[in-house]
Amino acid sequence: MLDDTIATFPFPAVGRKKITAAFDGGRLSSDGGVMLLAQAERRLGIAERLARVIPDRRDPERVKHAIPDMIRARIFAIACGYEDCNDFGSRRADPAFKLACGRWPETGADLASQQTLSRLENAPTIRDAIRLTYALVDQWMESYVTPPDGVVLDVDDTCDVVHGHQQLSLFNAHYDERCFLPIHVYDSATGRPVAIVLRPGKTPSGREVRAYLRRLVRRIRTRWPLTRLTLRGDSHYARPEAMERGEWPQLSLRTDRHEAAHGQSSERGGCGAHPTGAGRL
Repeated sequence: MLDDTIATFPFPAVGRKKITAAFDGGRLSSDGGVMLLAQAERRLGIAERLARVIPDRRDPERVKHAIPDMIRARIFAIACGYEDCNDFGSRRADPAFKLACGRWPETGADLASQQTLSRLENAPTIRDAIRLTYALVDQWMESYVTPPDGVVLDVDDTCDVVHGHQQLSLFNAHYDERCFLPIHVYDSATGRPVAIVLRPGKTPSGREVRAYLRRLVRRIRTRWPLTRLTLRGDSHYARPEAMERGEWPQLSLRTDRHEAAHGQSSERGGCGAHPTGAGRL
């Protein structure tokens, strides 16, 4: 019978305190910061909110991982640098991740596998994706105790570089990268995110901008009918299709004059910008 003994390494005492290095600490984790993310998520309730708008079409008798738990694990993994589902394979048994998702670090069941998370990400339809976006808009509006008199929303697209030929990723000459070009909207006063839409790596057309802004404004108007909305964006967000909308009162759109002054609008496809740079919607 083998009787293995793990070696220890003594070090010089410090302040009469004995110091010993040992290697029998059990299961350890290098992602202790996920516990802070867990506290923030539970305070905001993001996972539960998103799960309510995703239909669960699975057989209830065979479900091992609830949708809120899978969303929570996916959020934490992305925030900790494990963007791809296959990166999460080794993290599903990580004690810190399990504890952050409400499971005992040693005896609790492992989190969802890469295959299960991939099925979750591919399950929502386009209507489900729209409802997920609305859920984030609602989250932002609930951060205000009362409807504000007015808000300024910064809208812009940002380069999300891809490493491969993912579906709908395109080469963008301005960024000299193959990328997605998602649209981001932020509250300029608080810096809080309002909505994010993943989209192909090309400058949005005027029709696309109009459709996106129409859905966003209509959602905000369901709760804030009297709030004055100002949308502030680059020149290609001021194309005639977006600027000439007259169906919503108390809303204006402003373009980034600094960008136009430096000639960047033509490089990014903003040649259809409104000549005045500002207008009423």
